Amino acid sequence: MRRTMFCMIFSLFVGGMMAQPGDNQTTVDVQVRPRAEYRNGALFPRDRGELPARFIANRARLSLGYERSQLEMRFSAQHVGVWGQDPQIDRNGRFILNEAWAKLRFGHGLFAKLGRQPLSYDDERILGALDWNMAGRYHDALKLGYESRQDLLHLILAFNQNDERVIGGTYYHPGAQPYKSMQTLWYAHSDKYFRVSALAMNLGLEGGTTDRAETRYQQTFGVNLGVRPDRALDLSGAFYYQMGRTAADVSISAWMAALRANIHATEGLSFQLGSDYLSGDKRESTRFEAFNPLYGTHHKFYGAMDYFYASPFANGLNPGLWDNYAGLNVAVTPSLSLGATGHYFSTTSNLQSATGRRSKGLGTEVDLQLSWKLMKDVNLMAGYSFMSGTETMDYVKGGDHTRWQDWAWLSVNIQTRVFQAMW
Repeated sequence: MRRTMFCMIFSLFVGGMMAQPGDNQTTVDVQVRPRAEYRNGALFPRDRGELPARFIANRARLSLGYERSQLEMRFSAQHVGVWGQDPQIDRNGRFILNEAWAKLRFGHGLFAKLGRQPLSYDDERILGALDWNMAGRYHDALKLGYESRQDLLHLILAFNQNDERVIGGTYYHPGAQPYKSMQTLWYAHSDKYFRVSALAMNLGLEGGTTDRAETRYQQTFGVNLGVRPDRALDLSGAFYYQMGRTAADVSISAWMAALRANIHATEGLSFQLGSDYLSGDKRESTRFEAFNPLYGTHHKFYGAMDYFYASPFANGLNPGLWDNYAGLNVAVTPSLSLGATGHYFSTTSNLQSATGRRSKGLGTEVDLQLSWKLMKDVNLMAGYSFMSGTETMDYVKGGDHTRWQDWAWLSVNIQTRVFQAMW
């Protein structure tokens, strides 16, 4: 083992020393992304008498990259905040590193990537970079992998602690990363007409106390499929199952399934039809039966207003979700496109309240979006959404369904490479 490690380190050192001029590449990328929002029932339905909120949030990101034949590195610092949040004279800036990783290539498709990195897999239902959120999402992890033209195999390992310790065990105080440890194995195969991937994830969740740490383990298994028989049709589906124990030591048995069809009618017109089903908890059961989509990009799937999984349910409920949707996209010009999607939401578990059993129907959401490429590296996007909820929506999310619920936003994304050099 020691000999192998020594050979790896020695080969990397010698490879760097023997690099020829032109083998090294350095890049600098910058991004500025302000987004103005009008929230009148986003994330949570508003209650009677509540006034809408208005603000401008911003992401400022600076990324430095280095690459040669056997080594790639990336460091990305960002500041995320709301206009007016910081004083004009600020001595406590909140710049953080959202990426800080190195990737070592060992030849024959083998690599190791270690450090702070986004994890984005398949369609981002389970693991996503969450780019819609100003902060994004990162993991401190080690990724070992093999990649060829058609086959990919990744092993992801992570172990989290709140701080350095001398003694005191392994108790992980909640509030930082949502898990204590993670082991994920992912495999994907693709060709011109077909793609398939399989994921197996084991999460260690802290369920003990500061005096006695106790890790409970939750497993997620699933497959993601895609078929494209011709240029006009793209079919995809996914199925995942969860088992193991919650942090509170309750047995888990939950699942989700999704189907989607993308129909490209013409060069500038496409349609989407789909259905997502996530199991819910029956409460009277001794098992926890609500599927958790974990660290996916939920904004991408369950309505742009982020009522579901991007924000929690009310009243301690986990009723699941059945989302049936249809949408269209129109490319008006090469630089301007319009989109519209309608969702009908319902719970997947029965709801019993003091007044009796409730209907499963939650309501209808309509999402409108515009995307306009103003110039190279500059994109303007805007959207408007409204929700027509039911009494059941009030019960599972709060608010007052008789009040108008809507949300509007306008964003400018400026993202460009300002420096690139070969040496």
